[in-house]
Amino acid sequence: MSLSSVSHARDTKFVSSYTELAAEVRASGLLDRRRGFYVTRMALTVLAFIGVWAAVIVLGDTWWQLVPAAVLAVVSTQFGFLGHDGAHRQMFSSAGANEWSARILAAAGAGLSFHWWRNKHNRHHKAPNQVGIDPDIADGPIAFVPEVAEERSGLYGWFTRRQGWFFVPLLTLEGAALHVASLQGLAARNAVPHRAVEISLIVLRLALGVAVPFIVMSPAQAIAFIAVQLAVFGLLLGGSFAPNHKGMPLVPKDMRVDFLRRQVLMSRNIRGGRVTDFMMGGLNYQIEHHLFPSMPRPNLVKVQPLVRAHCERHGVQYTETSLIASYGIVIRYLNQVGLGDRDPFTCPLVRMYR
Repeated sequence: MSLSSVSHARDTKFVSSYTELAAEVRASGLLDRRRGFYVTRMALTVLAFIGVWAAVIVLGDTWWQLVPAAVLAVVSTQFGFLGHDGAHRQMFSSAGANEWSARILAAAGAGLSFHWWRNKHNRHHKAPNQVGIDPDIADGPIAFVPEVAEERSGLYGWFTRRQGWFFVPLLTLEGAALHVASLQGLAARNAVPHRAVEISLIVLRLALGVAVPFIVMSPAQAIAFIAVQLAVFGLLLGGSFAPNHKGMPLVPKDMRVDFLRRQVLMSRNIRGGRVTDFMMGGLNYQIEHHLFPSMPRPNLVKVQPLVRAHCERHGVQYTETSLIASYGIVIRYLNQVGLGDRDPFTCPLVRMYR
């Protein structure tokens, strides 16, 4: 039997096994919408947002303002998670209700574009960690692919060879980068549904975040407030996505992988309890989320035993670790990539067919 025939037979086997898993999950009812959860979560997040700004006004001219600045970052991150869930249509049965909820919550609460985020994130879900396709490993300040790192020289090359150590500090800039990317995405020439609504809400949110501090605080305190809010927001939001795929195998651009292994082998779960679930917006169940992206967030923990057992039965590696251990993996991975090392993170399917 030829190599391509063997590959096709294996792919067919795993496609069939995913169909089996999907049927089991549908029968469990875990794909049903959790409207009560999301309505409550949205209401509490909006109230927290209002409460933070009320505290800022009451506190006035004091360095204690750095406390609500950090709290505001937590609340803004929660708005980002709600926008993410709405973009995946996890909240409501109606596509329109999901999209408008995500659009308003992400723009007005977090200063992020629903349109830009959904387009980028859908490409990531389609091909996680696939070189040349997944935008989350595209060329940027951090090199996620050895071939990119090898092209860098001079000061940039020096930075890239040590990029793992700079990764967490760089996350403090991620909040500002996401705001800029959102506005750039909305300013593009291509058609953008409800462009004016998103731009207006984002500009209003960002203006509020700058104007109020300068009105009620001294200039130094206002600058510190804005800097802390942006830095913590970047750490929390960027830090919720980074552990899930960074340091997992890279897939060559032209390689075809069945859906089950594409999503499981390239994803990593993060162990933890309710605090971890809250701070990571349920993204710590990354494997389950990638297999069932429209599943409501609170059901991901419930479906985990089904997914883990299915992977064990079919010999598909299921990866889970702690948050601290995951960052150790990410830092080592980025440093190895920076040195141009290829083998440690080659897709296991590539090794299988060598």
